[in-house]
Amino acid sequence: MSLITTTSKIDRLAQLTAKTETASGASLWREALRRLRASKMAIIGGVIIAGFVLLAIIGPWIAPYGPSEQTWRGEVFSNRGEFVGARGENWFGLDHLGRDVFSRMLVGARQTLLVGVVSMLIGLLIGAVVGILSGACATLGGKAGRRIDDAIMRVTDILLALPSLLLAVSVAAVMGQSLTTVMIAVGVVQIPVFARLLRGSMLAQGGSDYVLAARSLGIRKRRIVLTQILPNSLSPVIVQATLSLATAIIEAAALSYLGLGNPDPSVPEWGVMLSAAQRFFDNAPMMSMYPAVGIVITALGFTLLGEAMREALDPKLRG
Repeated sequence: MSLITTTSKIDRLAQLTAKTETASGASLWREALRRLRASKMAIIGGVIIAGFVLLAIIGPWIAPYGPSEQTWRGEVFSNRGEFVGARGENWFGLDHLGRDVFSRMLVGARQTLLVGVVSMLIGLLIGAVVGILSGACATLGGKAGRRIDDAIMRVTDILLALPSLLLAVSVAAVMGQSLTTVMIAVGVVQIPVFARLLRGSMLAQGGSDYVLAARSLGIRKRRIVLTQILPNSLSPVIVQATLSLATAIIEAAALSYLGLGNPDPSVPEWGVMLSAAQRFFDNAPMMSMYPAVGIVITALGFTLLGEAMREALDPKLRG
């Protein structure tokens, strides 16, 4: 049931941009942009994302202390459950090694954004290649092409049937503990989503009048795919990329929480910080709350913007 639900949602998103013009003649993206400007959900999501990106860019420069400086190590006794909470010189308190949590949050924002963006790009690029191949074979490949498309989609369905976190953990466990491992593992989870989405969008565009006209003029199939079908099939992929950033950040944090993230303590990342703080939750709960809230709010921003974009591109909701 979960596989059917997942694939139906992906296929539905692929169909949202089958029409490139509205009844009034406005282009798809111009109409979508107008709807986004009027959407409170899009505005809130955009503000959250802009704040997060700005923090990731300037965070290391405005951090009052170094992320690995154990300046106040003598004030913290984690073995006795004695921690230092928020105070004037340490706005978020100290962690179990006497490091400033506020500074680590600021520096960790860049690592969190890096993990999310790189993971999404891995899934997008590889998934796009697979989706283009499958969509081209299904649209203009004839009988042999449809067989290739069926084979690719069956593999994609198998990957989609696996729980995403379980698949990511399996990949990360094989590759070993590192930040690169987390990015690759999360990216692998995204590949079948982008592949099926782009393939479905290309199928929706394959029966359009401009494709039939191009074929009747004798234009080569490869040129039709690359210059006509593909550019008009990218809208839902862009929407999914925004949503995948939220998923990537959460799944990367989950892998770090399970001990598969970056082992270098001098490079803070919100998921790693959450993993380290969970041992001291009874005595210092706020040490866990700060990275957890940061992850949730950031993921919420990308989700709100992605859902707003999905609704803006839905022809059934246009007025």
